[in-house]
Amino acid sequence: MTFGKDPGIIHGVSALRDFLRTPAGRFVGLYALILTVGFTVLALKPVNDSVVNGYTTFVAHQARLTLLAFGEHATVQGQVLSSPRFSVAIHNGCNGLEAILIFVCGVAAFPSPWRRKLVGVAVGFAAIQLFNIVRIVALFYTGVFRPEWFGASHVFVWQSLVVVFAVGLWVLWVQRHARPAATK
Repeated sequence: MTFGKDPGIIHGVSALRDFLRTPAGRFVGLYALILTVGFTVLALKPVNDSVVNGYTTFVAHQARLTLLAFGEHATVQGQVLSSPRFSVAIHNGCNGLEAILIFVCGVAAFPSPWRRKLVGVAVGFAAIQLFNIVRIVALFYTGVFRPEWFGASHVFVWQSLVVVFAVGLWVLWVQRHARPAATK
């Protein structure tokens, strides 16, 4: 057994350090740090109990209002959205906060003027929230008309689409709004 410095590990650490010195590396490192802090804060019991659960109930009420507009006799009890035809519980993970956090952390970490970041966060938050309400309503109707598809639709289709939507929205923000206008 030898104790010493493994040249492969040393090279890997050096390569990581060199990468983190590049603009892309600084973005990736800052994004990972902000995202880790964000998910950690959301996971704290006091934050979950006072903020996340309240937000999830708010999302359930927004979905209820949408279903009422479609003529459904929907009610909300806690975080359960119900009608005589179907009921769905909206849990943490179904409230859109993870997708919003992915987007917001990307905006915050990207080198851009703060004003553009604030506008991006506000517009992105609203867009992801709207998309998530569409998701919940679509899942509700999946449960009404094709309950056997509900599980796969919820886990494989819509969870992926919400995250892809958030990432796509971030890419759009970066391309169109993140960088200051070029001077001539």
